[in-house]
Amino acid sequence: MISKSLASRLASFASAIAVSCVLATAAHAGPEVVAGPSADPECYVPWTADTKFFKYPKKEGPYRIALANGFIANTWRIQMIKTAKAYAEQPEVKAKLKEFKVISTGEDVAAQIAAVNNFIDSGYDAIVVNAQNPDAFKPVIKRANDAGVVLVAFDNILDTTDAINVNVDQKGLGVLWANWLNSKLPNGGKILEVRGVAGTSVDTDRHNGIHETLAATGKPWEIVEVVGKWDDPTAQKVTADALAVHKKFDGVTAQGGSTGTVQALIDAKHPFVPMGAETENGFRTFCGKYSKEGLVCSSAGTGPAQVAVAIKTAIDALEGNVVPQSIKLPLAIVEDPDFKDGENYYSDQSPNFFVGNAFPTCGINFTAQEIMGQSEANQ
Repeated sequence: MISKSLASRLASFASAIAVSCVLATAAHAGPEVVAGPSADPECYVPWTADTKFFKYPKKEGPYRIALANGFIANTWRIQMIKTAKAYAEQPEVKAKLKEFKVISTGEDVAAQIAAVNNFIDSGYDAIVVNAQNPDAFKPVIKRANDAGVVLVAFDNILDTTDAINVNVDQKGLGVLWANWLNSKLPNGGKILEVRGVAGTSVDTDRHNGIHETLAATGKPWEIVEVVGKWDDPTAQKVTADALAVHKKFDGVTAQGGSTGTVQALIDAKHPFVPMGAETENGFRTFCGKYSKEGLVCSSAGTGPAQVAVAIKTAIDALEGNVVPQSIKLPLAIVEDPDFKDGENYYSDQSPNFFVGNAFPTCGINFTAQEIMGQSEANQ
């Protein structure tokens, strides 16, 4: 039988352990929510007036930062990986990094989750992620916050207010393209929609923007969907298949792989039609070349340099600076008849890169040599 004094000591001991656990958990419960503005208000534009502002405990650098990418088999993702590496090599950034790790796990959601968990367990200070499936990350977000790891999602962001998101208005991009088609097709019509990678937030948001906007016009629209995976060869093939079956379209919208989509129209000798699509150099070159023949275009999107904004945000957060929980980046937009060779597209350069790969308000810009000198391989 336990004496009263021993029982009392045991109770005090248990209480002390419980308090220690609570304090330890509180120490790594994620960022403090504070008043804005951010440390860099020109770069870090909050998504809405209600967006929270985060302040993480300051850590001493240099830092270990990892990029956990999912899908990579298209031009945008390849350029994104190269841009991330180029940014990490810029002298003022490199001085703040002890290690910069990059991994791409493909379309396997479980593999990406495992990679992020591994980075958390390995003691990385921050993880930047282009999420393959945003809904699958909820347990990971909690683990990162509990471990005091800064988690920043970009492009395909996370469905949460407990981690930092960096993105353009992807649904707004779909709205922009739909409005363009609506302005060029007064009687509605048959639209080919070339979608991105299934299950990603970017594909879903752009798709919803297109459909909701066209439906709201009250015009008769028929939309044929194909999956191009934001990849030129894939988009070219699925467009060719759709043309073979449906014969004629009145307009086209392509989330990516836009150069391949136009090439399929040319190969099938399909008349040029209004098109809303991304910012690939090849697509814009076609838009400039064939404008008078009917390829009137709205080219809009965001360059892969948003990964650099995500890394910059992670570093600022680690340094204890205030940042918005959700950061809104500007779109790069060019519309017919404003395509100008040597200014917003480059006909003498490769078609396989995205134009507008800079965010001047964040002090982020790259030369082609900086990017192309990098590899898309894991490191």
